[in-house]
Amino acid sequence: MVYVYEFEVYKGEKFLLADPYDMLGGTQGVDFKEVCEMAVDWLQMEVEHCLMHDLPMPEATFGNKPKHKDGQNIIVAVQVEKENIPRYTFAEAARQLGVTRGRVSQMVDACLLETFELDGRKWVTKYSVDARLAERPKAGRPRKKKSEDELEEPAALTA
Repeated sequence: MVYVYEFEVYKGEKFLLADPYDMLGGTQGVDFKEVCEMAVDWLQMEVEHCLMHDLPMPEATFGNKPKHKDGQNIIVAVQVEKENIPRYTFAEAARQLGVTRGRVSQMVDACLLETFELDGRKWVTKYSVDARLAERPKAGRPRKKKSEDELEEPAALTA
């Protein structure tokens, strides 16, 4: 299905910003071309999120008046189907992450990986697996950082 929304593009402090009129959020870019591309990516991710979690999409409005002095409107359209959302089975996600399928289930329960149902089957999103890989947490408990008072001077080497 095609989803079409109107965005306002305007200058921020360092970047051009793009805000949709009918949804919360937005995106940015260094120039007009990039902010338009980022608006497409942002809208695609928002629509995918709503489809995955069975949330309604807000009604689109058009012909909105820009809220900012230098603002101009752009129309952004994306074609998104739930069947085309990048995804892995639990076993594929486990292979990608180098863990067991059981550990993937634990990560899903801890909200470390995002899932959705399609045709009666539960899938792990590729986005959440990629984010987890980029994070690369180390095994075990995090080490407690020592305060400055607890830091000791290294002992002098004696020969």
